[in-house]
Amino acid sequence: MLDASTVAIIVLMAATTYLTRILGYVVLRDRTLSPRMRAVMENVPGCVLISVIAPAFVSRHPADLLALAITLFAATRFSLLPTVIVGVASAGILRHLIG
Repeated sequence: MLDASTVAIIVLMAATTYLTRILGYVVLRDRTLSPRMRAVMENVPGCVLISVIAPAFVSRHPADLLALAITLFAATRFSLLPTVIVGVASAGILRHLIG
């Protein structure tokens, strides 16, 4: 069973990812965006996601390192959403199996 702090962290990370995309468009809604600025706005949620998973690069836990490798492999094959699903699922399963 998930404890309250885990659920709160998941909800806050989802809200942060969503808000980074929406707030940028709300603040800049009356401006014409250049193609470069539009590309930046579309990649902000991915940057937030990277900041969340980056600590796994320095982890000493085998399950986290294996999940990171699986996620990086998935990122070369799939778009963002399937990669996130693969990453979360692999981390959960490997943490359960390996500890």
